[in-house]
Amino acid sequence: MPEQQQSEAPHGAAPHAGGVRFSVLDRSRTREGHDGTEPLRDTVALAQELEALGYHRFWVSEHHGVPGVAGSAPTVLAAAVAAATRTIRVGTGGVMLPNHQPLVVAEQFGVLEALFPGRIDMGLGRSVGFTDGVRRALGRDKHDADDFAAHLTELLGWFRGTSDTGVHARPAEGLSVPPFVLAIGEGARIAAEAGLAMVVGDFRSREKMLAAIDRYRTAFRPSAWADEPYVVISGTIAVARSEEAARRLLIPEAWSMAYSRTHGTFPPLPPAERVQELAASGAMTQKERGFYESGLRGHIHGTEDQVAAELETLLKESGAQEVLVTTSTYDREGLRDSFRRLARVAGLRAPGARTAGG
Repeated sequence: MPEQQQSEAPHGAAPHAGGVRFSVLDRSRTREGHDGTEPLRDTVALAQELEALGYHRFWVSEHHGVPGVAGSAPTVLAAAVAAATRTIRVGTGGVMLPNHQPLVVAEQFGVLEALFPGRIDMGLGRSVGFTDGVRRALGRDKHDADDFAAHLTELLGWFRGTSDTGVHARPAEGLSVPPFVLAIGEGARIAAEAGLAMVVGDFRSREKMLAAIDRYRTAFRPSAWADEPYVVISGTIAVARSEEAARRLLIPEAWSMAYSRTHGTFPPLPPAERVQELAASGAMTQKERGFYESGLRGHIHGTEDQVAAELETLLKESGAQEVLVTTSTYDREGLRDSFRRLARVAGLRAPGARTAGG
């Protein structure tokens, strides 16, 4: 039975009092006016703080050729995070499987699991590059995503020693690294048929997310990896002293998304003040403003009480076992404060902390 089906989190990480775990995916976002390598060090430092707050797992992402993201080698970054922490689970959200040979992915996660036993997760996605140029540089094209299910089967086979090639993945074979499928498009069906845990988002497309969860649970087939469906819902959550302050945390990412959709490149995060000046001065085009305003809607944000109420509704609707927070913003202290406030909302406690009478 995989780790996510256990009633107690490993190594002292405390699940939410109601049984729901809270985790974080950090995309190592770059910021205007800052060194492009700084986000990688920020990611490691953030993982250490979130571990101390009692978050369950910490994931990193894979992006290639994107100015706004420093994380291009997720298994390398995951190794750095795992080496700098002691108890929090560490993984990827995710390794984009069509970009890699399944054997190499199995070997990389086998090495991680051998070095940090019982703490490694294998989050897997089916995206192929951000642009045509990136896909050409990777030696892939957009149709490679169509082979995701076959690649996934091959990857899992390397861990179980079922490959018919006569080759053995070392040291992966025989190890158990919990796999998660990032459910974009066909991902929910693939996760269900493979009997794997599913990560689905985002909060802004609530009906679409809930429909994917229903399809997943209905089609789920028990496997060697999981006896029952396991749902992780992912999205942006911003918590601050006021609703206005929380909304301010959303502004840099909303503008970066708007810019990427109108200019074809995903830029570093700008300060909220600069974006607000752009909006107030009328410098945004109508198309940019439309994407920007859309990017601000639908996220969970506000004071601790407001966020607690929204989360309660979302968790009742989804029945999710875990929440994966994907918030990015220019204001690093504001981001850390948001995670501290969310930890209070979720009732998290530091690893090894004792409850009254415990």
